[in-house]
Amino acid sequence: MKAVVFEEHGGIDVLQYKDISEPTAGPNDVVIKVRAAACNYNDIWARRGMPGMRVIMPHISGSDVAGEVTEVGSEVVNVQVGDEVIVHPSISCRTCEACARGEDMFCRQFRIYGFQTGPLDGGHAEYAMVPAFNVVPKPKNLTFEEAASLPLVLLTAWRMLVTRARIRAGDFVLIWGASGGLGTLAIQICRLHHAHPIAVAKSDEKLAKAKDLGAEYLINRTTQNVFEEVRNITGRAGVDVVFEHVGEATWETSVQALKWGGTVVICGATSGFDGKTDFRFLWNKQLNFRGSHMGNKAELLEALRFVESGDIKPVVSEVMSLQEVGKAQTRMEQGESIGKIVLVP
Repeated sequence: MKAVVFEEHGGIDVLQYKDISEPTAGPNDVVIKVRAAACNYNDIWARRGMPGMRVIMPHISGSDVAGEVTEVGSEVVNVQVGDEVIVHPSISCRTCEACARGEDMFCRQFRIYGFQTGPLDGGHAEYAMVPAFNVVPKPKNLTFEEAASLPLVLLTAWRMLVTRARIRAGDFVLIWGASGGLGTLAIQICRLHHAHPIAVAKSDEKLAKAKDLGAEYLINRTTQNVFEEVRNITGRAGVDVVFEHVGEATWETSVQALKWGGTVVICGATSGFDGKTDFRFLWNKQLNFRGSHMGNKAELLEALRFVESGDIKPVVSEVMSLQEVGKAQTRMEQGESIGKIVLVP
């Protein structure tokens, strides 16, 4: 089969589109014929290399997969050949105390599929193998391309806002990167819970998309002062929740923008990991800092119900061939994409 493989860290030139052996299902696994696989920023982190994290080589990226089951393991009873599925990208042991509590993210063996798994174990290929536990039915109202765009960002955004930040009706929520994969879903999750999404993006074009998705307030970070705009929108009170995933470049403003008792929830740091914090804000305003990492299968299934009802819609900006993965990653690094880029083998 064809797959995109890299054997060392570096620029997009390390990505090889090449022939490798097709995977074979173990007793508790399934093999999927990949009909579509989305791009995520963790593809870039894996390719570049991250301090303190080992990427298993040779490596196939791709945490988001939609396709058809072509083989099931001897112990698999809940999935059949021919099923149309998507991949739940959180891999855990499913036997430890944390997993038994449904807290897969605290499992000592927790990994993100296509990012920390391997070797040759990701969705940017013609076929992919995953544990049977990690497939769920593809929403019938979505194309394969739409379905592939959702799992990782939907699961991440849902856990951030619903489980960790516990958004409520009437909350003001500041959403950085509002036109990206995470941001477009965060806006919709806020509207679903009758909160007030404040979208931040770097261009009017991107803000127009955020408005179409339901953002009530728009801030162009290249021409406006985000903190001052938040004060104007909230009557100087600040926001209840900040949806943070940019990191170093936005962190100080995120903390300043919070109301007394407000919450910043963070799942990543695409701009860098060293954020400056004035601790006086933390104790005087009694702020809440919440980390969030992926989510469990129950959270994904809960969120998918709103996809099936049409209340949450996927946002796919471009569909490219699998060979164009380098081009897709470049567009993501330069912040040019809106929503998700999807690859088709």
